[in-house]
Amino acid sequence: MRRREFIAGVGAAVAWPYVVRAQQALQPVIGFMSARSPEDSANLLRAFQKGLKEEASFVEGDNISIEYRWARGDYALLPALAGELAERHVNVLVAVGGDASARAAKAAASQVPIVFTISGDPVEAGLVQSINRPGGNATGCIVFSTRNCSKRLIAKKHWRAGGGV
Repeated sequence: MRRREFIAGVGAAVAWPYVVRAQQALQPVIGFMSARSPEDSANLLRAFQKGLKEEASFVEGDNISIEYRWARGDYALLPALAGELAERHVNVLVAVGGDASARAAKAAASQVPIVFTISGDPVEAGLVQSINRPGGNATGCIVFSTRNCSKRLIAKKHWRAGGGV
């Protein structure tokens, strides 16, 4: 009887580290880079974290990790920041704070999915092949600038007149 208990105890002791490792699923990691500073981006960060929670049930520290990199206005740092996040094998790279962040991310990470926000044309910037079919590993949100204001006003006037969207 003691021999069986001893063997069972040894077996449990040997198997325990494997059981523990199997239960610890790796958390996805988001790489978040910006040309700006965290102080300048407080509202953006709150909105980003809220969107992750509400749309995908991701909560930083609970079921997802976020690695932040800030250029603090020094655009020359962006390629190094993007390269660092790409080397860390993040699951997705979020590039905000200007068009230069998106271009640096695209140049550094050919295998990592990239989500960007820019104010210019992503096709002209070389980030995507087309608006309808981005192709590659980058997609994003275009923040319409003053260049497109007249189009928005015409669309709004048309919609109010009952023309729909």
